[in-house]
Amino acid sequence: MQQEFNRKLVLDDGDEYLGYSFGAIKDCVTEIVFNTSMVGYQEILSDPSYMYQSVVMSYPLIGNYGITRDNFESERPVLGGLIVKEYNDVPSNFRSIRTLSEAMEDYNIPGISGVDTRKLIRSIRNFGSRRCLITSPDVTTEQALEIIKNTPIPHDAVLRVTSKRIQRYAARGTMSIVAIDCGMKLNIVRTFNNKGVSVTVVPYGTTADEIIRLNPDGVFISNGPGDPEDAELAIETIKNLIGKFPMFGICLGHQIIAKAYGAKTYKLKFGHRGGNHPVKNLATGKIEVTSQNHSYAVDLDSLNGTGLTATHINLLDNTVEGAESVKDKVMSVQYHPESAPGPEDSTYLFDKFIKMIKENKNSK
Repeated sequence: MQQEFNRKLVLDDGDEYLGYSFGAIKDCVTEIVFNTSMVGYQEILSDPSYMYQSVVMSYPLIGNYGITRDNFESERPVLGGLIVKEYNDVPSNFRSIRTLSEAMEDYNIPGISGVDTRKLIRSIRNFGSRRCLITSPDVTTEQALEIIKNTPIPHDAVLRVTSKRIQRYAARGTMSIVAIDCGMKLNIVRTFNNKGVSVTVVPYGTTADEIIRLNPDGVFISNGPGDPEDAELAIETIKNLIGKFPMFGICLGHQIIAKAYGAKTYKLKFGHRGGNHPVKNLATGKIEVTSQNHSYAVDLDSLNGTGLTATHINLLDNTVEGAESVKDKVMSVQYHPESAPGPEDSTYLFDKFIKMIKENKNSK
């Protein structure tokens, strides 16, 4: 006997998808996006960049290896919702400590399964990311659209996910950096630590003067959620740090650096989210397969005259994937070289930043 549908997904254009609940049972209004990764749902679940977003997984079977202790990308996942074709509640993995649904219940994240994700993702590709409501089938289309319409678009995403205090992650080496936490994935810290770099994580909103007093060897600006236009505090901080320290930005950090130099950003139709995006390194001509998660991009033409030059280009749509100022010892990329999940083609960027810091120290 077929189970009755007990959840419904309604898009802001009136499209509806019926399904079954897993995780927390709650109504939520979010932006709907999709991710093409075949694995890594735990990392996606716990990536702070998904604040206020519900993710449609293109891979049809989700939950089959459960949840492990070691693969969280944040201490408190804030994903808006998870939408899948088929949910597996009986994981097969010796490292699993609980099911995906149990983890989502713990973090109050709703899920809906049984959805025609191929049709839904095609709709997002054709018509772009929209707002959506996960709710009960008892809610009518008219009621759902009214709820979406009357729910304000939030602009506090970074403030919601940033660290509330300074935290230090020590490593064996002598080098130390300050990381501005805009919603940073933990694997970024792990990667720096594994390379002998101690990381002092500071909250979003930390001023340039406060960072200067910490006397780091370099400054890192993390990934994070939302529109870079809303990250005014970090943009101002970076403006006041240019030329004082080597700097490296990832994802939102890349956009913040670009805006600090005077470049412009814009919203993509449906963003880049997945583990197989081809990016060309313009210096070497090599192609990197990259992990990505972003809705916004830096306008290529707006880099002219800013002091930044494009270093990487996305081969799918020619968007800017990296920028650099050799003079100021500043570099940034739109994608995720720390992976988690994804390929490891781009980990050399951490080594490049470390080399930049060493050269800067030796020149003093």
